Amino acid sequence: MQFLGHVVRFIVSALVLMLVGWIVPQFSVGGFGSALLLALVIAGIGWIIESVFGARVTPFGRGIVGFLVSALVIYLAQFIITDVRVTILGALLAALVIGIIDLFIPLAAPFDSTRAEKK
Repeated sequence: MQFLGHVVRFIVSALVLMLVGWIVPQFSVGGFGSALLLALVIAGIGWIIESVFGARVTPFGRGIVGFLVSALVIYLAQFIITDVRVTILGALLAALVIGIIDLFIPLAAPFDSTRAEKK
């Protein structure tokens, strides 16, 4: 069931990224496949950042640092996924919209064991 939970989280994350691409004018995702790859890349970069800097400076963290790191991760991911186009302002707006959506549909990071242990 753990694996299926991760798959569902990535699918929902990809759908959220497609919704953000529709809402935010300077953020575009080519299609569902690109959005799924983008979700994987964001999770991977987030894991690397958490490994290097600790849990307080993650794209999934709260506060201004987490928001800015999230925008940076979204901006850097465009250089890895070919069908993603985003400007710096688009990355900031996308991070804001993703943060707002996360208030209503909380998605824990697939690698985040601290949230899973609290439940």
